[in-house]
Amino acid sequence: MNLSDSRTGGTGPRRVSAMEAVLSHLRDAIERGAYAVGDKLPSEAELCRTLGVSRPVLREALRALQTMGLTVSRTGKGTFVVADAVGEPTFGDYAAGDLLEVRRHVELPVARYAARRRTPENLDLLNHLLDRMDRETDTTAWVAMDTLFHLTVAESTQNPVFRRVIEEIRDALARQSAFLNQLGDRREQSNHEHRAIVEALTDGSEDDALAAMSHHLDRVETTLAAIVRPPGAHPPTDTTTEERSR
Repeated sequence: MNLSDSRTGGTGPRRVSAMEAVLSHLRDAIERGAYAVGDKLPSEAELCRTLGVSRPVLREALRALQTMGLTVSRTGKGTFVVADAVGEPTFGDYAAGDLLEVRRHVELPVARYAARRRTPENLDLLNHLLDRMDRETDTTAWVAMDTLFHLTVAESTQNPVFRRVIEEIRDALARQSAFLNQLGDRREQSNHEHRAIVEALTDGSEDDALAAMSHHLDRVETTLAAIVRPPGAHPPTDTTTEERSR
């Protein structure tokens, strides 16, 4: 079996990376019981040989399985199956739902305050980041700039407490960003969403800044849900914050 060149069919769907193909294969094997809860996955060397992929590609897929809550890695012992269905992803110390809940309560007012208080220097830095992110091809470097972008928006409020809160969740944001880019092909769309946020800040429009940040977080939530939903489930539809709270 060789998954390194797996691709989706047709001209419409995007190409599937080798890591995504490996992840899909292993996830399917776990969900249909080929690897039961408590089982140890084959060694990295065996999986690389069987699937025809490199060790870095395999390790990315194994990290994604762990983030999804399907496996756990035990140093010196290997990777073990701990669930047969995808649970809520965890990014560092924080569950995805907890992280998104806090982001809505922090980054939405941050967008409003930033539109009111941003300085020319803040806008210059944000636009510089946008230009770099548009050109960046290395995922790791892009993820680092993604978290810096959100820190800079928080800094634009001129309230150091907002920056401190975003700094606290910075590692989780980076892990989430990497996960969404690997499995949800989010980078290009995220760049567009970031630019809409900066345009609203430049215009000094609090309402537009709030709407742009809310849309950005909605897309994060929708992409996460699409990645972890069970096979055959209907994809989630976008809802407003008010609708979700009812």
